[in-house]
Amino acid sequence: MLRKVVVSAISLFLIVGAVIGVVALVQPNQKGSDGENEAGNISASMKIANQLCQPSDYKEACTKTLSSVNSTDPKEFVKHAILAASDAVKKSFNFSEELIVKASQDKREKMALDDCKELLDYAVQELQASTSMVGDNDLHTTNNRVAELQSWLSAVLAYQETCVDGFDDKSTIKPIIQQGFVNASQLTDNVLAIISGLSDFLKSMGLQFNIPSNSRRLLAEDGFPTWFSGADRKLLAAQDNGKVKPNAVVAQDGSGQFKTISAAIAAYPNKLKGRYIIYVKAGTYREYVTVDKKKPNVFIYGDGPRKTIVTGSKSFAKDGLGTWKTATFVAEADGFLAKSIGFQNTAGPDGHQAVALRVSSDMSAFLNCRMDGYQDTLLYQAKRQFYRNCVISGTVDFIFGYGAAVIQNSLIVVRRPNDNQQNSVTADGRKENHATTGLVIHNCRIVPEQKLVADRFKIPTYLGRPWKPFSRTVVMESELADFIQPAGWMPWAGSLHLDTLYYAEYANRGAGANTNKRVNWKTFHVINRNEALRFTAGQFLQGAAWIKNAGVPVLLGLKR
Repeated sequence: MLRKVVVSAISLFLIVGAVIGVVALVQPNQKGSDGENEAGNISASMKIANQLCQPSDYKEACTKTLSSVNSTDPKEFVKHAILAASDAVKKSFNFSEELIVKASQDKREKMALDDCKELLDYAVQELQASTSMVGDNDLHTTNNRVAELQSWLSAVLAYQETCVDGFDDKSTIKPIIQQGFVNASQLTDNVLAIISGLSDFLKSMGLQFNIPSNSRRLLAEDGFPTWFSGADRKLLAAQDNGKVKPNAVVAQDGSGQFKTISAAIAAYPNKLKGRYIIYVKAGTYREYVTVDKKKPNVFIYGDGPRKTIVTGSKSFAKDGLGTWKTATFVAEADGFLAKSIGFQNTAGPDGHQAVALRVSSDMSAFLNCRMDGYQDTLLYQAKRQFYRNCVISGTVDFIFGYGAAVIQNSLIVVRRPNDNQQNSVTADGRKENHATTGLVIHNCRIVPEQKLVADRFKIPTYLGRPWKPFSRTVVMESELADFIQPAGWMPWAGSLHLDTLYYAEYANRGAGANTNKRVNWKTFHVINRNEALRFTAGQFLQGAAWIKNAGVPVLLGLKR
């Protein structure tokens, strides 16, 4: 099973269970009458439920969900909360089925509903995996376990929002879909809140949980990327030296086993143990490629991001597709790694939403790659992603998504949009408060393309705008050129989301980095070093556990 791992530490859930068991045992019945005791005391399980629900933003829904648990084992509470969220998502799925008849006369709405069925199936899979993880006593170390569980649950929210965003704002079905997701979204966020509060729960019991210094994520044969192992963590260095032997070679001139990347992906072995390496020779590949969820641990590399290029031109405006379905290249399977390859969407500014690269692969990394487009170039759809030494170009919201992404040591190029448009580098889609997602731009350069230079003050360019209620974006230790508007950030629509977003800057440089005239929203922050450390690749993505061990160059902390 993909998500199973070998372990060397005791589960946090088991420890908490033992603590609660002790607490329950040392509270004997001190009343003479059982009736008086029942009338004057909340049951032990209800006390646990109330305490676990303390961090929740939806306490009533949380305690209602956990009130039926008749146990003092915290695993049962967490499992029950996940199952409740799963049931709510499934009901949303059935709800969407009923709307197909209503949407049958509108091609775009029918496609959006079909997309919802696919996305909600993804969400259910994440919840099922989460349930299995909580119920499995063979657990990996607590920090990694909790982070991974949070990543999966945050992905559930991402898939729900991708579904909703597939409908036009003028759609009569969209508000019905949104309302149908309210319960599922709240219950999923409740699970995230419960998990985030487990550490505080332990402290309230007067206990500390110390992680052994040598604890780390170990790898199953069919689990996480095998190049994380000690014997194989020099994969990228070996590729640089021409010592990697690929499983598949793609070449348009017929000098490889395959002429298309899609054909090489389709040849992925059913019982693969390890990684699947694809070398794509120089050329422009006009195809739409998907590395689906059943093909983990793919490493694809080319001859350089300007020599090996995957290109497409699908768009919302021209093809009527949902934004996520316009992507030229899609990486869904966990452990995806790409190096020295370019991804393009050539729909142009008139195509509006047109994605070059969409990623929902957990622990995925992109090194020395290019993502070129206009609006919505890079969609970091779900889970943990790392980008290093890349070039990303676009105009409107061209780095956007619902996942957790760190872009480091990269060049971000703002292109010239249509005259009636303005540029926004980012648009983060974090919907719920406890989702462990957001976007970090670290030690990058944000510059205008040559075609924009003459009009760089005429056409406004902002660092980002809040797409969703808890949009979270941090720009730190980066160089900002003079064309960045003094306000820095722009609203989405009036005051929408301005009270709940989180935008931050730290130690940026360049003519556009002056924060004296930045927006005066209470949710915009010029942060200090300690706060900035939270958003480094080491902490925000738990990068020490996977990025560095993969041989990918990474700055886990701050540059200075």
